[in-house]
Amino acid sequence: MAYKIKFDNFFSYSFSLDCVIFGYEKGEIHALLIKRAIDPYMGVWAIPGDLVYPDEDLADAASRILIELTKVKGVTLHQGQTFGKPDRHPQGRVITNAYFALVRKEDINAVADSWAEEVKWVPIRETLQLAFDHNEILESTFELLCQKLKREPICFDLLPEKFTLNEMQQLYEYSQDSALDKANFRKKIKPIPLINLDEKQKNVKHRPANLFKFDFERYSELVEEENYSFRM
Repeated sequence: MAYKIKFDNFFSYSFSLDCVIFGYEKGEIHALLIKRAIDPYMGVWAIPGDLVYPDEDLADAASRILIELTKVKGVTLHQGQTFGKPDRHPQGRVITNAYFALVRKEDINAVADSWAEEVKWVPIRETLQLAFDHNEILESTFELLCQKLKREPICFDLLPEKFTLNEMQQLYEYSQDSALDKANFRKKIKPIPLINLDEKQKNVKHRPANLFKFDFERYSELVEEENYSFRM
């Protein structure tokens, strides 16, 4: 016999969003974390996140939450994976969706606000026990980032506007957790349109390297061509 479930009677749960913000510095990919100033997990580091209002669009909620907790605004957030283990939140059933963004750290001035006590950037591979299931969320979202890095030149959202090829290689080495052969790496990135700026690094102790810039306009033209591809 068929019957109809009355969702308002049978289910009671909340929906939240967690904002994973990636930045890059000195050969390491970092994530922006907050220290919680409220229970549960008061005093524990976590990904910036909060509940979604009943009448709120998800993209708007992600931007609001990030601003409220870190005062970071104007970044492009992408929807990622959903996490919904029944016991992931100690106060009841809370399903969460991870949003992520790639930023240049030098452009971001994160400040703790609302119920966030502190903010800090932490290297992804640094061991740190986070609140809730945020270690799983961070690890899964980082894996998603690594997969995208292999097929899209999104590394330029993390690198400085002017960068060296060595900085670019270090980013990929960190994402793949392995050293890359210099000659082979430069062969693989040949399909990426780069502008040699005819400039060199300044204020460095080693021999200054050439600086490059990503050619966004040329890349847009290339992706329109059927035979263009990039794979790391």
